[in-house]
Amino acid sequence: MKLIIVSGLSGSGKSVALATLEDLNDYCVDNLPLALLNPFVAEIHGRTHPGFHTAAVGIDSRNFRDELAHFPEVIDALRADGVDIEIVFLLADDDTLIKRFSDTRRRHPLSADSGMPLLEAIHRERALLEPIAALADTVIDTSHTNVHELRELVRVRLHGDASGGMSLMFESFGFKHGLPDDADFVFDVRHLPNPHWQTELRQLTGRDAAVIAYLEAHAAVERLLNDLVRFLETWIPAFEAGNRSYLTVAVGCTGGQHRSVYLVERLTRHFRDGRRHVATRHRELP
Repeated sequence: MKLIIVSGLSGSGKSVALATLEDLNDYCVDNLPLALLNPFVAEIHGRTHPGFHTAAVGIDSRNFRDELAHFPEVIDALRADGVDIEIVFLLADDDTLIKRFSDTRRRHPLSADSGMPLLEAIHRERALLEPIAALADTVIDTSHTNVHELRELVRVRLHGDASGGMSLMFESFGFKHGLPDDADFVFDVRHLPNPHWQTELRQLTGRDAAVIAYLEAHAAVERLLNDLVRFLETWIPAFEAGNRSYLTVAVGCTGGQHRSVYLVERLTRHFRDGRRHVATRHRELP
């Protein structure tokens, strides 16, 4: 049996992640005290159940906080005993977390008793959870992700394709909004001609015909696309041979609206031929 540990910042989507895993037939327990992780694993390890093969537990700042510093020791001991563990850590930027708490009118776990200001509580929580974040096998930044996108990310990254084969995610983004934390490859395409400087194209995206025509009129765009395809066709099999269940390829331009969107659409179409699970995400588009 595999054990997935779901952790992360309050407001980053941990509940959504656990609910998604439960919908995928994992046995899930939220807010498990770290001291009970060993007894929990001992109870379920080696058991057979017709409905599930994976257990997932939520461990975060709601835990007994003096115990969280011992997280690495607990995990090392479990892995030494042969337990297959994957740690997933969810995060988001400060502005996103503040907005989410404001929208839901919920109190942050670290400010519920002390009255600590929200931003200070967020920063304290980042430091408190650093021992867990440092060991994370999978990091998911939900700053620009809605509930439906997060559910799909969790499914792809933690369950992959149950029928066999690796899932590919092509993601566009804007460098001015920050790098994606969950990418395996990041390609910078800011050197390509920028449709933003064409007034009539400024409000369009890389999925619109006029922007596509503009980019395809420049030979450098096609040369770069062909180079990316050759690179990925060479190295994707190496990831598959290593039994990876997912691979995320991020393509970034300045704003994440034109060039990166166009190239991600082209890459998706190319690699979808002959593959069952190829997904697209445009981080900066509504």
